[in-house]
Amino acid sequence: MMGIHQSQKDLFTYGIDLDLRVRADHPLRRLHGILDLSFVRAEVARCYGRKGNVSVDPVVLVKLMILLFIEDIASERELMDRLPERLDYLWFLGFNLDTPVPNHSVLSKARKRWGAEVFQKLFMRSVRQCVEAGLVDGRKLHVDSSLVDANASKDSIVEGPVELITALKTACGAVEAKLDEGITTPESYEAVSERTCCTTDPDATAVRKSRSEGARARYHHHRAVDDQCGVVTAVETTTGAVAENRRLMALAAQAEGNTGMKAETLVADRKYGTSENYVAAQQAGYRTHMGDLRRSQVNPRKEGIFDEDEFTYDPATDTFRCPAGQVMRPRRVHPVRKTKEYITAAKTCMRCPLRERCTRSRTGRTVHRHEHQELLDRAREQAHGGRARADRRRRQYLLEGSFADAANNHGFKRARWRRLWRQQIQDSLIAAVQNWRIMLREQMPETKVPNGGSVALKVIPVLSVVRPTGLNPQDLNARRSCRSRKHRNGSRGFALSWEGDSNKESSGACNSSWEGAE
Repeated sequence: MMGIHQSQKDLFTYGIDLDLRVRADHPLRRLHGILDLSFVRAEVARCYGRKGNVSVDPVVLVKLMILLFIEDIASERELMDRLPERLDYLWFLGFNLDTPVPNHSVLSKARKRWGAEVFQKLFMRSVRQCVEAGLVDGRKLHVDSSLVDANASKDSIVEGPVELITALKTACGAVEAKLDEGITTPESYEAVSERTCCTTDPDATAVRKSRSEGARARYHHHRAVDDQCGVVTAVETTTGAVAENRRLMALAAQAEGNTGMKAETLVADRKYGTSENYVAAQQAGYRTHMGDLRRSQVNPRKEGIFDEDEFTYDPATDTFRCPAGQVMRPRRVHPVRKTKEYITAAKTCMRCPLRERCTRSRTGRTVHRHEHQELLDRAREQAHGGRARADRRRRQYLLEGSFADAANNHGFKRARWRRLWRQQIQDSLIAAVQNWRIMLREQMPETKVPNGGSVALKVIPVLSVVRPTGLNPQDLNARRSCRSRKHRNGSRGFALSWEGDSNKESSGACNSSWEGAE
């Protein structure tokens, strides 16, 4: 039976009022003011019966998971250990000093019952709140992805024949199904790598970031960020085997559904600049400010020979004319590449005086034309413009900064739990927390200061992580921590500071932050 927590003050509670103990500008108080968790109870009602033990209020469980990520607390056990010591945590949850602390297992059980859909809707609501607050203009969408290390060691990856790995994955899925009370079944498990398997987390895929390091189990996190304030408008979590450029249009469609606005321009790095993405984006009506993958692929065999742009196409006869004036006719169609191949007679090409500058192939020069070549040419023209290059430079700090903030402040780069659906929960919560932080940063009300000036109290996202004292001062992370400590006093999360008019000196200072010491 689903319980309801009554946030009512006790008549006798040692004379302590938590409303007076938590300052008015505390970040958790301000976060509580913008949180909209009214949908949670109706969303998870299907997971509870009408009889039996009374559960912890689902709204309280969601708030506990938000605390877990906004403070970057290592585990549910540590969160429950901190809870009785933190008056701000108790106030945020609606508890009092006498409220019993829930067992840490209630969080993992709630995730199993609810599934990832509840947390995806929580993220979608954070996007809608940013839209209503005017923090999303929807014109430009920045897209990128990042690898997330699975909660498994390198030694857990085994390699073998396809049959053996298939049987191992089936066995891992069966064991996981028993442990998860039927949440995961062998039939629902999808094999993504035929010759490798992670025995600890079968959903994770062995991926190598670079040639210098070995492969390890990882997930792929795909993200779309709005250009105006960096609001995360779409997230998707896949196994590491899914290439990042395969999810471009899916992210654009998700962002449109979450914001209710269709973007005009897609901005991404050159890994997304494939012919398939260019054509799909143009067909959907987007401007393509993505880097060109073709320009980054250097082929030594093509150095010093004519480029395909120097061959003239005649649409009336569906033929090409080479620099030597010879006609090149279609020979065959490549169904995978969706291109048509053009070639001249072998004897004509062999006798051509420009052969050494045209091809090094024994069978003669071939030219390929995409079935949507007009769209492809227009997309590449947009990608090579000055405005597109400026957008890609902005993407470097806007979207990469979003990833850095998630990694430094919310534990983004390593999975807390195992299996794909749990990783989807983690990514949805982190993205929602980042969006709420942006709202707090952009919507800080004006405040009067002692010198009479009117200033705005703004939330400054701190990207560095404060480590315990005693680190080597030569270490870069230690130096960053020392610089940020003067704003955060050894804590993690936000730094609140006075930001006054440029022609007035600020006579006051307000330093506050998330107070979760490591």
